[in-house]
Amino acid sequence: MGKPYEGASLHSQAADFPPSLVRDSPPATPQNDDDDDNNQQTNWEWESVSGLEQQQRKSLGKLSTRGVYWKNPTQNACGCALLLLFHGGDVDADGNCLFAAFQKAMRMNPNVTATDLRRKTVARFLHAYESATPQEKEEIDRTIKNLYSPRLDAGWGVHLVQEHKLLAPKRDRYGLNASIQQLLQLSFVRETAAECIYKERCIVVEDGLSWGKYMSICGSSDDEYDIITLQYTEEGLLSVDENSQGRAAAFGDDIAIYTLATEFNREIFVVQAHGSDGMIEDDDSCLFFLPHRPRSEIFHPPVFLFMKGTGWCGAGADHYEPLLAYPAPVISQEKAAFVL
Repeated sequence: MGKPYEGASLHSQAADFPPSLVRDSPPATPQNDDDDDNNQQTNWEWESVSGLEQQQRKSLGKLSTRGVYWKNPTQNACGCALLLLFHGGDVDADGNCLFAAFQKAMRMNPNVTATDLRRKTVARFLHAYESATPQEKEEIDRTIKNLYSPRLDAGWGVHLVQEHKLLAPKRDRYGLNASIQQLLQLSFVRETAAECIYKERCIVVEDGLSWGKYMSICGSSDDEYDIITLQYTEEGLLSVDENSQGRAAAFGDDIAIYTLATEFNREIFVVQAHGSDGMIEDDDSCLFFLPHRPRSEIFHPPVFLFMKGTGWCGAGADHYEPLLAYPAPVISQEKAAFVL
């Protein structure tokens, strides 16, 4: 997908992003709509980003003023950069946020939608899955099963609630609802009746092929399947999210991030900023960079995604937002706020 970066070439991103969407350097002050040649809303100051505590804003501000030093891990003597990171604006919290945030972080043409990226991700994954060895497929399937159909006799020391994801074909929803109604007439409780029918007649997300069907779902009427979510506590069934309107989308997971990294020959760093809920007193320990390395040589600078959440205490979050990376004029590891 291109030549590996030389150190000096990282000072221009014209080779990576459409020229019309590239700036030579980040603006020093927030921009008005009239100043934005692409009519894109971008928040340049962390003070304007919602849902953050002051401790988080202070730590994140260092990313914009001092940057992060990155060295290409697949090369020995070239491919390093000091990158300044800025918040890239909000994206809809509709389940497609990973792909929408990636689109903005990459400065892709606006015609490339989150749905386009979702489809590309699924296609890339299925291609790799089909060509994998039996041992590799077994490992992938085990990971997916643990994520979306975990054993209910284990894991309660980590999560109080565990979920099973099922896929209901949209064409079968009328029949599924009719079968549930029949059980209700036999004095079944609604949740129990729904669990029984969905577990018997829906697709369990437990391997690479079912993951591909699941991750294809963007919450539109064009989806082939609806997502059904069964929630359990250690005592048993807690609730059934029947997604009766068919609007739920599959949230992007680590598998999708690794697949995007491979598709675009880049590392993807998920940036977490912990506040008081993480019980971290040292501002310098507030930020975490979770790397996702492609299964290929890295030809381009990394992409950064901001994972925002409240009350997660290191267990993860539920919303991705883009971070925009700009090469600093001078490559200096000593000046960086963080070394990756």
